Amino acid sequence: MAHLLIVDDETAIRELIAEIANDEGYTTALAGDIRQARIQIERQQPDVIVLDMSLPDGNGMEFWQSLDLPGTQVVFMTGHSSVDSAIEALRCGAADYLLKPVSLRRLRTTLDQLKSSAPAPAAGSDDAFAKMIGTSRGMQLLCTYIQKVAPTQATVLLVGESGTGKELAAEAIHLISPRHDKPFMPINCGAISPNLIESELFGHEKGSFTGADRQHKGYFERARGGTVFLDEITEMSMELQVRLLRVLESGRFMRVGTHEEIEADVRIVAATNRNPDEAVANGVLREDLYHRLSVFPLELPPLRERDGDVVLLAEHFLALLNEEHNTRKRFAPEAIEAVQAYSWPGNIRELRNYVYRSYILNDELIKSDANFFGLGEYAPSRDSDVMVAVGASLADANRQLILATLKQCGGVKKTAAKMLGISLKTLYNRLEEYGAVDDDAQEPSSIR
Repeated sequence: MAHLLIVDDETAIRELIAEIANDEGYTTALAGDIRQARIQIERQQPDVIVLDMSLPDGNGMEFWQSLDLPGTQVVFMTGHSSVDSAIEALRCGAADYLLKPVSLRRLRTTLDQLKSSAPAPAAGSDDAFAKMIGTSRGMQLLCTYIQKVAPTQATVLLVGESGTGKELAAEAIHLISPRHDKPFMPINCGAISPNLIESELFGHEKGSFTGADRQHKGYFERARGGTVFLDEITEMSMELQVRLLRVLESGRFMRVGTHEEIEADVRIVAATNRNPDEAVANGVLREDLYHRLSVFPLELPPLRERDGDVVLLAEHFLALLNEEHNTRKRFAPEAIEAVQAYSWPGNIRELRNYVYRSYILNDELIKSDANFFGLGEYAPSRDSDVMVAVGASLADANRQLILATLKQCGGVKKTAAKMLGISLKTLYNRLEEYGAVDDDAQEPSSIR
């Protein structure tokens, strides 16, 4: 039976957690401070420790770092969450990071998972999560899952809207993995010419095609022992998807222009901003490749669903700019309110760009009335609805939705296309069908 040590200075919390743990099949020991915790550990090494980060006689995280308990997992609790403490907890290998008052449902789930799970892996790099800012529930879960899958050889499929930080998540997986001291190769499959992508991935021999005046080693060969990150995997041609599938199944590849096989000693992490099931249904992603890539799928939450993280990220980006330029600019309260109210269809990338713009436009105090977003009336409202009558055709419903979204975005087509989850070309084609294209309209350069 798994043994749990509960370390918290509040008797009621200790007893409540003990009751839940007993229901989950744990034996329990209780401690009100670090001194008592050491005594309990000497009596019996726990399989799991639920540890308050602030104790009467010291810091819970420092206490955990001073212990040498192979096989023991830790769950931190705190009543004062911060970005730094959340990141530091994950660096320490925490299985979870709970905010007080603790969600009993989440606690039960965590204890149930830990009861039969393997020990938490040691990070290959202390900086693995340094760029993944946020303390929301979605980000905590994402980092926990990354900790668990990183030490394995499982292929990972990252799914999320554009700008949610898929490359940062892929890099974190690499940094915690046993391959952390080998190359990390990010490849945007949509940014490479279809005629060149096979050569870029697998390399080519001299004379294999016109212009191939020397041998070229591809990403798979240059990343030997490391990780290859295939971003926007659905932009890869079907022919190349077949080739990639063979490499994943056989573990070997060939340079273009030769029949000599080379071992593919790489870990694959792929990503897409499309719904993978829809991509398969629409014929842009092979179903067999999808299943081969999504051994461990991870969904990155959009910024609008990350409660509290928007302000943390805005402050983080502003702090970086202040440090770089030796300034002390800050947000006015109304600017913070504006940041929280906006829906950020471009996610973190959009937020970073607008913080940079606001930094340039303002002096010491960044105010919301100084065009913080650079969008003005283009900022989309969260409360807009489209009313479609029962029995309306799908074509008419699509038309209403597209035109309403375009109006909501102030006519900015790129923003509307992102919100709708379609390409800009598709949006233009639809608008042309509806007779709604304004050839003389100019897109604001700041949001192209």
